[in-house]
Amino acid sequence: MAKITKEKLIELLNKDLGLEYTACVQYTQHQGVMKGAMYQSIQKELVVHAQEELAHATSLVVQITYLGGFPTVEMPTPKISNDSKTMLQQDLDGENDAIKRYTLRISQAEELDLYPLAQQLRNILSVEQEHAMDLEVALGK
Repeated sequence: MAKITKEKLIELLNKDLGLEYTACVQYTQHQGVMKGAMYQSIQKELVVHAQEELAHATSLVVQITYLGGFPTVEMPTPKISNDSKTMLQQDLDGENDAIKRYTLRISQAEELDLYPLAQQLRNILSVEQEHAMDLEVALGK
């Protein structure tokens, strides 16, 4: 396996940053348009999720800048739906993707002996796992 470079890690962290922006927007939109009394509790939780995703983005901006990179402002298009259950599944899919990416990113940071970065990524990963659990409960999984 080829050793990762700092430049490649910065590129990957910028992709993660864009996805954090997307998650923040997607959660904000979903909680606002979700319908049904059975979703009131998770709607409140999605507001918290959006704020935590913004905190992740802020943390990534600091790390990218520290590594000598330039933080992106580009982001993939958020997923939307008219169906509340579909929205929650979209959010869960995003969290599961984030869990995979951050698990890999931790290993990549450690490969470059960037242990403080790896710790910041572990902190983000922990919150992403909590988000996934909240969404699984709301979906009855």
